[in-house]
Parts: sequence; C-alpha cells; structure tokens
Amino acid sequence: MSLTGTPFLCTLAVLAAVALGLPLVLWTRVRGPRPARAAARVTMLLFAQVTAVALVFTLVNNTNQLYDDWSDLLATGDHVEHATDLGADGTGGITVERLPKVRQAFRTAGGPGMRAAGGVRVTELTGRVSGVKAEVYVWLPPQYDDPAWRDHRFPVVELLQGYPGSAKAWFGTLDAHEQLLPPMSDGRITPFVLVAPRTALLPGADTGCANLPGRVNAESWLSIDVPRMVMDNFRVRSAPRGWSVAGYSAGGHCATRLAVAHPDRFRAAVSLSGYNDPAVERTSLTGRDPALRSAGNPLRMLREAAAPPRISLYLSGQEHDGYEDAMTLGRAAKSPTHVQVVKLPKSAGGHTMALWRPQVIPAFRWLTEELGGHRAAGGATPPGPSSGGATPGAPASGSASRGAEGRRP
Repeated sequence: MSLTGTPFLCTLAVLAAVALGLPLVLWTRVRGPRPARAAARVTMLLFAQVTAVALVFTLVNNTNQLYDDWSDLLATGDHVEHATDLGADGTGGITVERLPKVRQAFRTAGGPGMRAAGGVRVTELTGRVSGVKAEVYVWLPPQYDDPAWRDHRFPVVELLQGYPGSAKAWFGTLDAHEQLLPPMSDGRITPFVLVAPRTALLPGADTGCANLPGRVNAESWLSIDVPRMVMDNFRVRSAPRGWSVAGYSAGGHCATRLAVAHPDRFRAAVSLSGYNDPAVERTSLTGRDPALRSAGNPLRMLREAAAPPRISLYLSGQEHDGYEDAMTLGRAAKSPTHVQVVKLPKSAGGHTMALWRPQVIPAFRWLTEELGGHRAAGGATPPGPSSGGATPGAPASGSASRGAEGRRP
C-alpha cells in the first residue's frame, strides 16, 4: 500500500475512528483480573494515540510531500549503483557530447496534483556518468504540442526539493505547473519545460548535491545526466543559455551551488529560503566534514572563482532564514555575476510550503527576463527566428537589492 496513496489514508482514518470508539464502548465492559483490565485499557489508549499520530503524520506528509514512499520514510532506499571518482568537472574524463543519445520511456505520473495542467510525466533514469538510478518528472508547457511551435526549442528549469522532500513536491504541493499554465498560455511568462529529478539519493542523508566518491555523485546526476536526458528526449535549448535551476530550502542551497560551480551548464538559479553553509542541514554529508563544508559553500566558491561566473541568481528569504546569506552573496558578486535579493516579510509565514508557493510566479517572471524569453503578443504566436532578449522589468516581489553592477549575463 502506497505511503501517499488514498487507500492508506482512508485505512488510517477508519482505524483512528475505531480506536476512538473502542474505549467509549468497551471501557466498562472489560472483564478479568485487575492487571488484565488495566492492560486492556492501556492498550486501547495506546492504539488510539498511535492511529491518531499516524493519521496526522500522513496528512502532513501528503500536504508537504516530505516522503515519497516507504523506503524514503524508513531510510532504506538507495538510488546509487556506483559512485566512482569523477574528478573536478564531474565527468570522469567522459566526453559527454559523444555519448549515445538517451532514449527514455515516460508514463503519466500519479499522485496529488500530478494530472493537473496537462499532466506530469515520469521516467526512471539510469545516469551513465553519475551511477545514479532514480525518477525524473517532466512537465511540458501548453505550447509544446502546438503545431505552430513545432520548430521552437524551449528553455528548461530544473526543480530541486528540500530535505526531506519528494521530487513531486513542486507539482503536488507548490502547484508550480497549475500556477504557471495561465501566464504561460497568454504570454506573460515564457513557456518553460519543468524538470524535477529526485535529490534524495541515499537513505537518511542529504547529499548536498555534491559528488562524494564512494558514496554518491549527486552533482553529476543533476548537472550532467538529467540535462542530457532531457535534451535527448525533448525540444529544449542547449546549455547553458537555455538552462536554469530552482529550489527551496536545501534545494535552494543546491540551486545556487550548482549555478556557481557550473556556469557552463546553468545560466540562472532561483533559491527560495536557501543557505550558504551546508551544515545548516544537520543530515548533510557535506556539512559534516570541514573540507567538504568549505568546498560546498557557494559564497566561498564565488569568492575564490578564477573569474566571476556569467550567471544570474534570484535569492529570496526572511530575516534569519536565507535573507542574510543572500545579501552576503550579493555583496560578494562581481560582474558579470548578477544577484537579485528579495526580502520577504515575517508576515508571509515561516519555513514552509505556504511561504514558497506564492513565490513561484515572481521567480518565473524573473527567469523570463533573465533568460531572454520572448513574449509574443497574445501569447499564442510562436517566436520568430529574429526574436531577442526581453526588456528588463521591475523586481519580482518584495524589496530587492542588487549585489552586482552587471544587469545580466
């Protein structure tokens, strides 16, 4: 029975109701010696508490998409087939462009929200470079199957979840595809292909989206294997011009880190309540080791880069939850690195999906500007061959601070 499925939720609801009724009906009817009666009554109370806690946990889990299946919850799932040392660039000396094309079979994804807005599809991908085997979810914008757009290649946003978290969360909880469908349909936002790969690759640990020889090659999975698969199976732009990465919480940290480390693979990144120091996430493998902790900090990476990376960063957060880290990155950035910081008010909520859901549209408006998306009049006409970059617009939301003089790469 699926952890997030309706049958399991209904079963728990029935059990919780039964557990509540048992003491009311049987409390005075229990027979036998006093110790036996006491044990029976304590058992009824424990049964009621356990079923109630299980029901509440399941409701919270389904709402926030924290654990996708039983292996995630019980920390028994391992999606790493091998993790060889791939070197500094994460390729292991492989010429990625010369690899045979990856042809994947996709099926309709199941779960809350996954069939909305045209539906989300999913495939099981075995990374040829990373050695990771895990699911990847893909949503196509409304123009993708329009004959008028048949020659158009679409930009891509790779979506990363927090920890713990499910790759479905961007669709099932943040409702990204449902929110974006109307503005993409009428041309207010560029039609992006949305790609959400699994990032929970090891049982009970956050990989920090890093390559850790002998453990996991999460960085190569997210920045090489997943993009190559998408480019081989869909009409999308090539990297880095047409590629960006976005995430919330631990996924926001990963988004910033991947863009700073690989400006040849990603042109822009969105971080919602992300952080710089990997040790903020207590289960982070990169946060436990001093050397890895330093190497995985995007602030240090930005400061020590041989040349400022040609990327744009959109960083949002509240005080003491991402904002200070974002401002520090903004101050460290030098042209052509562009940083936009959005300060969210305390009244917007805490470190939850309720805070990040309203930020989807502003973040994608910013991506539309930064990636040079064409917004045709009325949104129905495909871009012509001479379409150029979009005109910069106003800050996405809240108050924005510019951390670099360069407007955009």
